Amino acid sequence: MAGTDEGAVAAADEALYVLTAVLLTPAKFPSVLGDDYPEACAALGLAPLADGYGLVLGQDGDGARWTVVVDDVSLVAVAIASWDCGMEHDLSPDEHTVVAALPGWPLAVAVAAPGVAAPHDPAPEIADGPPLTPPDASIWGPAQRRLGADEIALQWAIWREQIDDADFPSPAEGTSGTPEGGESAGTAGSEAGTEQDGSNGGHSGIRRVLAEARAYVEAPPPLGRVRSSFAAGGARTLRADGPGWSLVARTDDIAFVLLDDEPGEVLPVGRGPELPGLLEALDKMAVRPL
Repeated sequence: MAGTDEGAVAAADEALYVLTAVLLTPAKFPSVLGDDYPEACAALGLAPLADGYGLVLGQDGDGARWTVVVDDVSLVAVAIASWDCGMEHDLSPDEHTVVAALPGWPLAVAVAAPGVAAPHDPAPEIADGPPLTPPDASIWGPAQRRLGADEIALQWAIWREQIDDADFPSPAEGTSGTPEGGESAGTAGSEAGTEQDGSNGGHSGIRRVLAEARAYVEAPPPLGRVRSSFAAGGARTLRADGPGWSLVARTDDIAFVLLDDEPGEVLPVGRGPELPGLLEALDKMAVRPL
């Protein structure tokens, strides 16, 4: 999605060399910023507008990092779609669409603009507040937990093939620790090939996540806590987040849970008799991309 663009955007009264862009909308926002859309907006000091924003990341003529917030979401969405298809696209928002120019980048960007200094934070005298920075990748916490869930959603087939349904204890087997509602849980490490433990059906963290996810159906959470996106075969990919947890699932398959208090662990949850109904209910209330 990244590609240097020679288009200019007003930022701190200088041209901005566009490197990449992301959407900040109820249905799609950078997970590093929060568990839901209002929280993600608050992390940038923005009001949670219904239509959302586009975030344009680039460098000024001195090489300083800037995140330019624009309210022309469709313009940014078209640019992102073009880049994803390997096409060149000039992203040059009009000045009147610029909502804010924030110092720094909230996300890690692997490219840099040619012909200017290496990426660095703007000087304090021109930056209105501390610069945005991406999360520390060496520390497990909410941002890393959400990024892990992003990766599972993106690489579902790779994660799914690590799980053997036979590892999930069946309620008919008399497993005493089957989570409330009949879902069965195994444990898969965050690295491929980690041994699974199908006897982990009574995992308290999974029980808590499923209970809180059910509560969302009865009392809708903040916008963006539950999101639904396209998946192959007519299914949907579901993403739900809550205090200390993230859940990724396909409506026709199993779910994966990540927890703040279990660094790097990915916990699969089998279908069982109740999970399909929960996923269907969550999908009906989820925010979907337009």
